[in-house]
Amino acid sequence: MSVAVLRRAARETLSGLPREFWWLWTSTLVNRLGGFVATFMALYLTLDRGYSASYAGLVASLLGLGGVVSSLGGGVMADRLGRRPTLLVAQTSTAASVALLGFVEHPVAIAAVAFLVGMASNASRPAVQAMMADIVRPEDRVRAFSLNYWAINLGFAVSSLAAGFIAEVSYRAGFLLEAGMTLVCAVVVFLKLPESRPEREEKAVREDSVGLGAVVRDGRFMSVVGLSFLVALVFQQGAVGLPVAMGAAGFTPADYGMAIAVNGVLIVALQIPVTRFIEHRDPRRLLVVSSVLAGYGFGLTAFAGSVGVFALTVCVWTLAEIVNAPTQTGLVVRLSPTHGRGRYQGMYTLSWAVASLVAPVMSGFVIDRFGAEWLWGMCAVVGTAAGVGYAVLMRRLPGGIEGQVEGQVGGRAEDKADDWAEGKVEGRGEDSRGEGRGGVPEAVLGEKAGAAAEPAAGAVRAAGAV
Repeated sequence: MSVAVLRRAARETLSGLPREFWWLWTSTLVNRLGGFVATFMALYLTLDRGYSASYAGLVASLLGLGGVVSSLGGGVMADRLGRRPTLLVAQTSTAASVALLGFVEHPVAIAAVAFLVGMASNASRPAVQAMMADIVRPEDRVRAFSLNYWAINLGFAVSSLAAGFIAEVSYRAGFLLEAGMTLVCAVVVFLKLPESRPEREEKAVREDSVGLGAVVRDGRFMSVVGLSFLVALVFQQGAVGLPVAMGAAGFTPADYGMAIAVNGVLIVALQIPVTRFIEHRDPRRLLVVSSVLAGYGFGLTAFAGSVGVFALTVCVWTLAEIVNAPTQTGLVVRLSPTHGRGRYQGMYTLSWAVASLVAPVMSGFVIDRFGAEWLWGMCAVVGTAAGVGYAVLMRRLPGGIEGQVEGQVGGRAEDKADDWAEGKVEGRGEDSRGEGRGGVPEAVLGEKAGAAAEPAAGAVRAAGAV
């Protein structure tokens, strides 16, 4: 492949997105580069503080529980207060609570602050996803969400590597460094990102208001949330079931580290080129195939007997992750009414937060009671069930899914992105339009927007997105 071809591919991948997106992307990358605590929390509690593994597991569960609580709260805040205020509150609160966690010593205090860290860090995710949907045109959301997901994984890979070296010097330094980098994210949001929440006329507020009750009553969307939960249960096994199973089979932590490192390396290497391949393909097939591939990728682990074979199974389900993550979240965006994006994204985030709580309990129970082979078999069954569910659900959403959204509470999901592109959003100057629509006729863009549901970045990482 020539250098010219690579340059053209890079230009097509990176061009046409608004400047505000790149500041949001930068904030995500900085946040994940500083994500040290999630990596070394268990080691900090067991080795540095001398607590038991059970207590470390309790603290990890409280981190996840905090995320469950704030998923919906963060979505409501994003819709009521705005995306920008929610990000500022969440990121400054995260910085303060992470710094505090590095100084508290009493076990009850550590557990309480860990819960606060989980709440604060997860509260920003619905706002990030809603803002991204606001500022990026529908036909560009596949690329935008995939680039954001790529940043998450790149930051995760670097921070995981750095965390080991930082922990050897001082665990407390890791807490303070993460707090400082989270504050940098807040500064970027404060200085560079205007509010993107769609403005509503006063008389239309009552008609357009979207409460959590309306989200729960949206049967098709809640079906997506349920299927997302099933897929998340499968993907979580890479972080909870796989290390336990490998340890029980006599493999060392270093062996697990080598196998799971393939996940991050492949995502960083393949996310962008795979996105170019799937960008305008049928999301129905993508969701079905990726769900089944994830299930059977983990199912193949039952036959692994060496680190090399474990790494091969990681390759299979990582490919499913690369396809599923942007496609899944793009479907959520398309199903979300414009003025309810925060709440809808919050409910979607909740499915992953709950899965992060259920997956450890489920995997531990199955491995202890029946053996690891049963866990991998269950993954295959759950992945297949999710694939069948997506096939049935997407058949009920023929043509442009946006038509269904128009008939809901908040108007067209695309209107805000079009307003942003035309410079109509408050705080957006004429000079920040990015590269516009690249001269593509409006009719063609409309066909592209209706042809495929735009994917977005679901966070498979245990810590998730910004």
